[in-house]
Amino acid sequence: MTTINDLAVVAEVTNLYLQYEAALCNNYLEAMDNLFWDAPEVVRFGLAENLYGSEEIRNFRASRPNPKIEREISNLKVVAFGNDTATVNLEFRRIINGVERFGRQSQTWYKFPQGWKVVSAHVSLLPV
Repeated sequence: MTTINDLAVVAEVTNLYLQYEAALCNNYLEAMDNLFWDAPEVVRFGLAENLYGSEEIRNFRASRPNPKIEREISNLKVVAFGNDTATVNLEFRRIINGVERFGRQSQTWYKFPQGWKVVSAHVSLLPV
């Protein structure tokens, strides 16, 4: 039977997610790349883009017009399934063009021999 929410796994993935959040907000491209699976199968659905494969994700990040993101996260939930799979879900608040916006983010993480990587990600804004 699969162990759900092993405390050590939840803590490890939470720490990695917080590293990702810092990299995202400060546009540390290398750190973000290192935390995502480097493979054509990785997917990231963003606010206005559908990205398939690590190359598309890298190119998008490198060309973002506003590379620094300021936001507040809340309701961070990490759920671990065994020792090698976890989901991260959260809500966030941002000011975009002077307007307060609320959004959601989800990620699926998998532990490869070289460590934990995001294999799927989704970011969306709630309607105004």
